Amino acid sequence: MATLYKTGEKAPETGTYVFDSYVNTESGNPPMENMEEIELEKEDRFPPMPTENDAVYWRKK
Repeated sequence: MATLYKTGEKAPETGTYVFDSYVNTESGNPPMENMEEIELEKEDRFPPMPTENDAVYWRKK
């Protein structure tokens, strides 16, 4: 099982991360297509989905 990282947490390592799921399961909006995959440097903070500003979980690609 992949380790999940929540919006606001720091990336443990540089790499590509992909959208996994919303923190609030009531949010049924799909992620923006250009936000399904993000590049982060070590210690960067995981972002929310910008359209709804919803907290999400990310996982390493």
